[in-house]
Amino acid sequence: MKNPTPKKTSKKARAIGMNHVALEVGDIEAALDLYGRLFDFKLRGRNKGMAFIDLGDQFIALQQSAARRPDAGRHFGLVVDDADAVKRELDRAGKEVRRIGDYDFLDPWGNRIQIIEYSECQFSKTPAVLRGMKLEGLEKNQEALEELKEKRML
Repeated sequence: MKNPTPKKTSKKARAIGMNHVALEVGDIEAALDLYGRLFDFKLRGRNKGMAFIDLGDQFIALQQSAARRPDAGRHFGLVVDDADAVKRELDRAGKEVRRIGDYDFLDPWGNRIQIIEYSECQFSKTPAVLRGMKLEGLEKNQEALEELKEKRML
């Protein structure tokens, strides 16, 4: 990633989204297998001790590490089109994952992941991005729409 030319301004930069999340895993192949059963993803690339998987228009970097430090409060939320489908697969995964509620879990390497349905969150994709991801027709529920209206994002 190249560094941008510094801009002379007194304003703070605004965070506008995530580029990727990096997770430490004990075994790259096992992680690709587990995440491949839970989510439809494309392998973006690999190098020694790492794999990169596209999830929507962002990606996750899986990095092999011998350290096993389970997360407590630290986690990331992953927006999906069908949270119940992930829940069903988590049920099938059995002891491979440690459940923390219906839609939160720890993977075998201690990474805490929270599953969030697209219809229920303020996070939005433009119609063009949804079309490009073959997700036309995804809609927000009323609560999410009200939250977006309140913030003048709709």
